[in-house]
Amino acid sequence: MRGEQDARVVKAAAAEIKARRGHLDISQEELAHRADVHRSFVAKVEVGKSQPSLAVLVRIAGALEIDAEELVSSILKRCKRGP
Repeated sequence: MRGEQDARVVKAAAAEIKARRGHLDISQEELAHRADVHRSFVAKVEVGKSQPSLAVLVRIAGALEIDAEELVSSILKRCKRGP
């Protein structure tokens, strides 16, 4: 059960980060630069193949011009909505 829930969170995080990046009309490369991570890491996060640490999630939120609290809240809302 926990693995299924974790998978939903990862999928929701991937979708939310990608959507917010699209809303800002910035590339993965630009998001990576702003968050001080590698572009390939952003790509892996956006397809759910990698998970950012809490510290990196906070940096990604800042790079997306939102508070980490707002990003996490949006991810949780996506989880509740389902696929």
